[in-house]
Amino acid sequence: MPLAPGVRLGVYEVLGLIGTGGMGEVYRARDTKLNREVALKVLPDLFAHDSDRLARFQREAQVLASLNHPNIAAIYGLEESDGVRALVLELVEGPTLADRIAQGTVPLDEALPIARQIAEALEAAHEHGVVHRDLKPANVKVRPDGTAKVLDFGLAKAMETAPAAASLTESPTLSMAATQAGVILGTAAYMSPEQAKGRTADKRSDVWAFGCVLFEMLTGRRTFEGADVSEVLAGVIKSEPDWSGLPADTPTHIRTLLRRCLQKDPQRRLPHIGVARLEIDEGPAEATAEAPRGVRNALTHPIVGRKPLWRRALPVVLGILATGVLTGIGVWNFRPSPTPLTITRFPFTLAEGQQFTSTGRRWSRFHQTGRRWSTRATGGCTSGRCQRLRRGPSRAPRPRKA
Repeated sequence: MPLAPGVRLGVYEVLGLIGTGGMGEVYRARDTKLNREVALKVLPDLFAHDSDRLARFQREAQVLASLNHPNIAAIYGLEESDGVRALVLELVEGPTLADRIAQGTVPLDEALPIARQIAEALEAAHEHGVVHRDLKPANVKVRPDGTAKVLDFGLAKAMETAPAAASLTESPTLSMAATQAGVILGTAAYMSPEQAKGRTADKRSDVWAFGCVLFEMLTGRRTFEGADVSEVLAGVIKSEPDWSGLPADTPTHIRTLLRRCLQKDPQRRLPHIGVARLEIDEGPAEATAEAPRGVRNALTHPIVGRKPLWRRALPVVLGILATGVLTGIGVWNFRPSPTPLTITRFPFTLAEGQQFTSTGRRWSRFHQTGRRWSTRATGGCTSGRCQRLRRGPSRAPRPRKA
């Protein structure tokens, strides 16, 4: 039964209805003790008739209340009054991500910061052992300042019919909104293949849903569509997303990230949402370096295309150049030493009346063969070979006049 404005639920005064979803009605309320506004999520009536489920929900709510992260809408407590039970939640102003996508595709420079914040929220929850299991644009709010807040964390598990149930009821929206075909269809579009097959969800199911949300932001349409739930689930299990719908300027590492998130086999899917955050922040090289050891393989073995030829050939070329440089250094260091020059002294006697002269030019030289020597002297030649020797063809000697 809807709560009218002014109704009190413990210390909380109802101000008005915010919306209705698969997990109950949400009201804006005022905390009369702390004088702040909060959100009250009134739980379905089935909790009033199932003590085991209520006890399990209370235990889960305690775990969820321990999550403290700027991108996770906080849970303040669980309130009960006159048979009505409600979760007291942080009131997050602003439209949902579903409202934003309804206006058109989200530009890359706006979509990636939102996706990064969603990944941070999931990473923080996974570190505490909490899996969302019902992530979709309707469960993400974007405040006017750009801050993204993920709602309804862990409520899927808290509201399931049994602790280890393996059925489609792992999505509370499917199990609790059977009369709301549009809501059911919306939730089915973000279910992982293992959830669609009725298997237990884990953090890899959140990775799948994250990929669906990012794909929808960039393309403006759901990753898997159909006329009814069965067609949507069939697409989730068997079909591939329409990758051609991504904007042309989508970076390669974001395309690869989407493909890794949307692997139907959980064993091949991106195993850790923290890798997605690093990919969005810094690209593939830095993400590989900073990722935990157990998840680096998710980045070092991409499934999309091969590296360009020049990138594959670059290591070979660099190796060849390095080998050539090292070889040249070795040859230079081990080259043979040059033969040292020797000086030979011998006497030379001039004829009487002759002496060596200098005319400003070189007056004495050896022939290039090293076997003949010539000089210029006054008073004629003593050896008959007093002409200056030149390189090239030999010429007949010309005796100088005295």
